[in-house]
Amino acid sequence: MDVTALLRERVWSASIPLEISLHTADCASYDAPPYLVHVPRLSYLAFLLPKLHAFFYTSLIYPSVTPTEAWLDYEHVPLKWHYPLGLLYDLYSGAEPAPSHDTSAEHAQVPSHEDEETPPWKLTLHFSSYPEDQLVQLDAQEKHIHDLFINNVKEADFLRNGTGKTVMSLSKEDSEQLWEGVKQRDFKRFTRVNNKFLNPQGATLRHVPMRLYLPHAASPQAGHLVSSSPHVQEVGTYEKGVITGSVRVVQGLVPLSSSSRQRQTVGTALHTLLPNLFRNTRGPCLIAAPVLHGAILPLDAGLEELIRTTTYVDGWLHIAFVML
Repeated sequence: MDVTALLRERVWSASIPLEISLHTADCASYDAPPYLVHVPRLSYLAFLLPKLHAFFYTSLIYPSVTPTEAWLDYEHVPLKWHYPLGLLYDLYSGAEPAPSHDTSAEHAQVPSHEDEETPPWKLTLHFSSYPEDQLVQLDAQEKHIHDLFINNVKEADFLRNGTGKTVMSLSKEDSEQLWEGVKQRDFKRFTRVNNKFLNPQGATLRHVPMRLYLPHAASPQAGHLVSSSPHVQEVGTYEKGVITGSVRVVQGLVPLSSSSRQRQTVGTALHTLLPNLFRNTRGPCLIAAPVLHGAILPLDAGLEELIRTTTYVDGWLHIAFVML
């Protein structure tokens, strides 16, 4: 197995330990045991809700509630079910990210699991008081999460190749295989289809599907850190202090090579998108650090290598920021 394939498989197999407790307002007893599970970083909490409903069913005050009424929070922050678990963990858990190391492929290390000494991330499960102002409610057929996933895949494909031809030309069978590969955690099934996006026929990779998640309420300077460039798009912003745990989502058009035909790195991309934070392409920022899959990203890491090894299953590099 070559290094690229090895890294992709190890990123795929990485998981996070969770300890999920039923909220007291929904619990008919005082001794309902928590649900303990390892969940893949690349997966979604939405897939876990039917299992949680079945596990806590006998402890529910109102057994008539359905899995679609369930939602999870961490320290009163509702967790968006359409965000990958790894992104949610990097954004909210407060866990110390792993330091950056040698970025050459021969020395790249991606742990399959969080450190064995890392305690489970403690989440709370609710079946009442759904926060409709912050979360879109799921449906029993999983149509909402399926459609959002496919839309993200399409947008990522369009950015990578400058056209959505690859994803739009997928057969019905390939589309189903991609989704089932994500749901069933079938690496071979998913990779067979995903490789078509990374190696499009008659085209070359042009741009980087990248979203940056800044902790909006974590710093009084957060409102001044985002670029005013017309190529930068902000998604889902909130006024500081209004919503606990709110984030400012930034994305922009990031070519794989710069105007001088030099390869694009994490540092050059962040300098373009967040020049107030990353004033040069190599020097570290003293305010925040970019984190992907639980590790601080080296600024000299090449973006094309990251696209081929460390994207989430929707094709995006979802990069969180830890305030230093």
